Amino acid sequence: MCGRSPGQTAIQGSLAIPAIPLSLYLHFPWCVQKCPYCDFNSHALRGEAPEDAYVEALVRDLEHELGEPEQRPLVSIFMGGGTPSLFSGRAIGRVLEAVSKRLAFAPDIEITLEANPGTADASHFRGYRAAGINRLSIGVQSLDAAQLKKLGRIHDPGQAVEALRLARDAGFDNVNLDLMFALPQQAEAQALADLDGVLALQPEHVSWYQLTLEPNTEFAARPPPLPDDDAVAAMFDAGQARLADAGYAQYEVSAYARPGRRARHNLNYWEFGDYLGIGAGAHGKRSGPAGVARRARHKHPKRYQEHAGTEAAVQEQRLLSAEEMPVEFMLNVLRLNAGVPASLWEARTGLPLSALNAPMAEARRLGLMDPDPALLRPTALGHRHLNRLLELFL
Repeated sequence: MCGRSPGQTAIQGSLAIPAIPLSLYLHFPWCVQKCPYCDFNSHALRGEAPEDAYVEALVRDLEHELGEPEQRPLVSIFMGGGTPSLFSGRAIGRVLEAVSKRLAFAPDIEITLEANPGTADASHFRGYRAAGINRLSIGVQSLDAAQLKKLGRIHDPGQAVEALRLARDAGFDNVNLDLMFALPQQAEAQALADLDGVLALQPEHVSWYQLTLEPNTEFAARPPPLPDDDAVAAMFDAGQARLADAGYAQYEVSAYARPGRRARHNLNYWEFGDYLGIGAGAHGKRSGPAGVARRARHKHPKRYQEHAGTEAAVQEQRLLSAEEMPVEFMLNVLRLNAGVPASLWEARTGLPLSALNAPMAEARRLGLMDPDPALLRPTALGHRHLNRLLELFL
């Protein structure tokens, strides 16, 4: 765990650490080319992916992070990027084997790997399934060839459809498809055509989210013409109705699932669970006797690999103060449609519920939060004005 920074105080209270779920995030920082909207830690690959060297770095990093024995079993593992599907099934298998030797797996553990349709390969997918991956998340983003080109994607609509077929043939029965809307110059009919195309593929989960211009991206520097707010709202309302009619229940701002297929890994984030962050630029959150600590690895793959297995691989670390905790907690749980039991606040933070009295009273006065004292749940108005709601907890 990390040391305390000047001016920070340990969280007072009792944290039932064994009861806080634990996940593992593994970051693979390379992709074929950087998309103009992407603000993730991804780097265009020159040549072949350094599979052996990077797998060894991940293992060293995990061993160092687990300097203090971790008794909790992993409820989920997520391999994200970048493009993890640039790595072979053999490499992914080595990673999972190393993890399983150091951490227990829950009997129903969810193990997800992100895949780019442009790098989809039948042998890779079979290798991932054999290695223990039981959920794929495929970045479709659009089924319109012109939009895919604007977005800098390396695949075409046919490859997106083929990626799902390859996943099914490899034995995957739990697949998420990522899809964006409010794309450059996109009309409502075009956004809905994209969504209808994805729904026709019958994935178990859909992540349907609005394209936003993030800082330090090519789109932020040279913004494309995007639909106005009214057009975006109309797309969102019509798309939600399409998803509901097709049997996908919205449980988070941009997440829709068939019954029993909600993303357990992401749910652990949103319910303020713990997660180890391993890999270049990976972020982690871990609770301990002193409180809740956040750690982030060096973003640059070369520097990360040089230092993996030592404390020098950690670029940022901080212990959350009691003053920071309300917004840190609410930033996650308020994304959930159903909210969370009010009792989760104390269970996850070690702080008394009374610490939220003032902001909760104001949020309820404004009609942004459910009046039920046993729930921490935004109203429909609160969901529409989530940023305004979160400001109350700063």
